[in-house]
Amino acid sequence: MAATYDRIGVDYANLRKADPRIAAHIHAALENAKTVLNVGAGAGNYEPADREVIAVEPSAEMIAQRPLHLGPALQASADCLPFADGSFDASMAILTVHHWPDKAKGMAEMRRVTRGPIVLLTFDPSHRGCWLTDYLPALVTLDEGQMPGIDDYQDWLGPVSVSTVPVPHDCSDGFLYAYWKRPQAYLDPIIRKGMSSFWKIEGADTALAQLAADLDSGAWTQRHADILQLDELDVGYRLVVSNG
Repeated sequence: MAATYDRIGVDYANLRKADPRIAAHIHAALENAKTVLNVGAGAGNYEPADREVIAVEPSAEMIAQRPLHLGPALQASADCLPFADGSFDASMAILTVHHWPDKAKGMAEMRRVTRGPIVLLTFDPSHRGCWLTDYLPALVTLDEGQMPGIDDYQDWLGPVSVSTVPVPHDCSDGFLYAYWKRPQAYLDPIIRKGMSSFWKIEGADTALAQLAADLDSGAWTQRHADILQLDELDVGYRLVVSNG
C-alpha cells in the first residue's frame, strides 16, 4: 500500500512529539471512552495512555516508528476501516484529514465504527493567524486546497462543536505553525522535514532567505513585537467534536 508518509515520514517521530497541553484538549474530548480508534495515526502522537487504543495508518514507515509501548496498529486507510459497526467508544484523527483522498467517506467510516465522540484536530483554512504566510502565500493556497472547511465536518458528521486550540510558544510538536514565536526554526531544513506542507510548495528557498534577512536586520522582530509578548496564540488549529 503506497502512502505519502512512506516517502516523507522518515524521522517523523523525532520531529513531531505530542505537546501535553494540546493532548489535554484531545483527551478531555474523548470523555470516558475506554476503547479508542486512532485514524491516520502516524507514529502514535496524542494516543491516550489510559485507554485501549487501536491505530489505523496507511504508511508502513509511520507504523514502524511507533513506540513499543503503544497499542497495535493496522495498515489500512480511513475510507475502508476493517471494523464492525459501533466497535469503539470513541475515535480520533489528529492533523491527518487533509491527507485523506476521500474525506467524506473517511468521516462516514469513522461514524460507522464509533458509538460515541469523534474527535478531530484540524486546521481552519479560512484563518489568517500566522505571519509565515506573509513570506509564503503558497501556504494559503495549499491550505485552501487540501484542508476541509470547518462547515464540511458538519455536512459529514452532523452537529459538531468547534473550539480553538491555542498553540503554546514552546510547543513540542513541530507542525507547520508551531514555531510562530521561534521564526529561526523555519530556517532549519531538519525541522521543515516534519512539515508536510514544505514538501508540496515551491519557492520556499527565496522566501526563507528573506525571512533570514529580516531576522538578521531586526525587521521581523520589529514587525511582530506584539506576539513576542504572548505565551500562546491562535494560529488556526481547531478541535472538532461530533457526539453522534
